[in-house]
Amino acid sequence: MPGPAHTGRTHDGHMHGGRQMSGTLFGHRKSRVNLAIQEHPRCLPMLVLELSLQTGKLLQDMGLGLVRIALESEKSPSEKIKLVDEPIWSMYCNGKKVGYAVKREPTEDDLKVMQLLHAVSMGAGVLPVEGGAAVAEGEMTYMRAHFERVVGSRDSETYYMMNPDGNSGPELSIFFVRV
Repeated sequence: MPGPAHTGRTHDGHMHGGRQMSGTLFGHRKSRVNLAIQEHPRCLPMLVLELSLQTGKLLQDMGLGLVRIALESEKSPSEKIKLVDEPIWSMYCNGKKVGYAVKREPTEDDLKVMQLLHAVSMGAGVLPVEGGAAVAEGEMTYMRAHFERVVGSRDSETYYMMNPDGNSGPELSIFFVRV
């Protein structure tokens, strides 16, 4: 009888060489989704990306199964910057080009979301919105989870969203690659 498929995980559910981070996907349902990566839920984000997917669409896709996001940037031989500090990325979702992702500094609104969620280590839900244009864009939704960060090389990193039960594989994988 064949054994279980090799998933690259150790016996405790973590990836080989992985480092646990906190990741938050958030945005108004009808606007673009944002991704914030933090060392832990109570610190400032080390990375904020605006992705070219509507928040509602990404959450819908995740409900249907595994979502893989690949972010590619071009290698520049003259520049020596960290991979996650690249300013713009070509974005692919489940193999289909869907536009671009842009790195940006956290806005005041981003920091408000992080503050509201500082005590949440993992979960999903809806945050209150304050009138006007925010209501027109739909409710503010979020999903926060633990991500395993695996560095392949100076030109590749992957963030695997981990299920809390540890039994099944990641629902979301985000690949950063410089080509």
